[in-house]
Amino acid sequence: MKKYPIRVIFLLIVALFMYAPILIIAVYSFQDSANIGTLGSFTLKNYVKLFTSPELRDMIIGTILLALISAAIATILGTLGAVGAFYSKKRTNSFISTLNQVPVVNADVVTAFSICILLVVVFGIGKDTYIPLVAGHVTLCAPFVYLSVVPKLKQMDPSIYEAALDLGATPAAALRRIVIPQIASGIISGFALAITLSLDDYFIATYTKPATFDTISTYVVNATKGSYTDIKTALWALSAVIFVIVVVIVVIMNVRGNRAEKERSVR
Repeated sequence: MKKYPIRVIFLLIVALFMYAPILIIAVYSFQDSANIGTLGSFTLKNYVKLFTSPELRDMIIGTILLALISAAIATILGTLGAVGAFYSKKRTNSFISTLNQVPVVNADVVTAFSICILLVVVFGIGKDTYIPLVAGHVTLCAPFVYLSVVPKLKQMDPSIYEAALDLGATPAAALRRIVIPQIASGIISGFALAITLSLDDYFIATYTKPATFDTISTYVVNATKGSYTDIKTALWALSAVIFVIVVVIVVIMNVRGNRAEKERSVR
């Protein structure tokens, strides 16, 4: 009984450190104060600026499109890589898994600089083509998709795929109709994680993006370097909106997951 209050206190402290900063930002997003630390009057001007400014709107839409395109390509490559490694020989599987760990543990700034040198300097691909930016985000996200899909493959009964081949299905048909449905939850999780990583990236975007394009991360860093502007305080509102969207998505996913588990237990 004595340990229970200690656990609660520990969880509260962890939650405080995790969520207090974003909650402070959310509070000041409804203030007309120029700086955090000085409370002002209640206002919605930051949210009005966020949704009416063409500059902010174009930046947000561009970042979301980049995340969706990069995540889609990374999901395809990561899934194919995971399936190929899973059905390969043990040494090949181990080799591919080891290679996949390198981008995961490697520093983002190293990956960004390497992509920039390879595509821009060696192959002469201009940054204005967006190819280096997309390639960098795919390189960042694909290994994490791989890691999301592999556990689902290990949980799957491998004899199902072999049975499909024995019954006359082609490898492509067996992959599409048998394997993919079995690992769909891992693919979806990997896609969602890839979107999050792309939205959160700063270093790769900084090195590979066109000069006239900004992601949310690069825009926020540049906008908060100067003195008080309407754009800077509007970014407080953007942070609060992103936080609310993430919370809603997580809650929905957890509710749906709990319902699925209950349905399985009933069956």
